[in-house]
Amino acid sequence: MTTTDISPSATTMSATTMSATTPSATNPTTERPVPVWALRTARALPLLALPVCLWRLPFGFGFRMGMDMPREDLSLWVTVPYVLTLSLLSEAFALLCAGLVRPWGERAPAWLVVAAGTVAGGVFTALTVQWVLTTLELAGFHEVGFVNGWWRAPATVVSGLFVLWGPLILALTYAYHRRRRA
Repeated sequence: MTTTDISPSATTMSATTMSATTPSATNPTTERPVPVWALRTARALPLLALPVCLWRLPFGFGFRMGMDMPREDLSLWVTVPYVLTLSLLSEAFALLCAGLVRPWGERAPAWLVVAAGTVAGGVFTALTVQWVLTTLELAGFHEVGFVNGWWRAPATVVSGLFVLWGPLILALTYAYHRRRRA
């Protein structure tokens, strides 16, 4: 059969059949529509992690970023890889949260994704609670001292952005669960 033997209706039918079985690579879609707030939140997570990743990099080289604490005598061969790895893992985890709103996140069993998202969101939410208690110096928690307020302010803002992760991951996980449940 040559290309001239194919009728327009056969071409339309095969294109319709193909698009029903394979999603378009240019416009991938999830099984059910993702709320706009969830898409925006998933895109924001790596941006929320970036300031804290950049803030912690000088610590790897022994710079205390205004913290009033004794200098640790650890080798740069230990601290630099540790801080770089922690920063890269933070960003990778933030990017992995995109699976809660993208089609590739629907390839795994829904219960597994919901369980992982709930555990991760719970752990980060616990860090949020600790941050609030420490920042406000409640319940016996105390913040590390800073040499002045010019160092304390950016440290509080940067860590405050990072602790938004927990509640946001829990919200994304709940939205994922609602979309995927039977």
